[in-house]
Amino acid sequence: MSPRAHILLVLALGACAPKAEPPPPVPIALDCARGFDALLQAVAAQPGFAEADAPGEPYRYINAEDGRTSYVATRPGAPGHPAIVRQAGSAAGQETTGCAFGDRAGYDQLLAYLSSLNAVRRK
Repeated sequence: MSPRAHILLVLALGACAPKAEPPPPVPIALDCARGFDALLQAVAAQPGFAEADAPGEPYRYINAEDGRTSYVATRPGAPGHPAIVRQAGSAAGQETTGCAFGDRAGYDQLLAYLSSLNAVRRK
């Protein structure tokens, strides 16, 4: 086989190789110093994340397409508003972090609600 034919064969075989999956998006960390509105805008604008429809709930759910990370942002009238919580799964379990910009007792109520949802999912 000529060197040119060899190169063409290698290129043709390379074109048939499966394409590597792009790495999943790296979720942003919660920087509470940004303030509620700026942080919510940054969370919602992340590539690979989409808002889930939650009619009748006082929350916005913004989830990673791979299901590993989700954010819950309060709407007016929700306990603890304004607040943003990030839940990320790992080998060690689920890590919950958040920013309480409003009433601390309401924020604690929000965390208890999210914890109850997670308990139902684990059953």
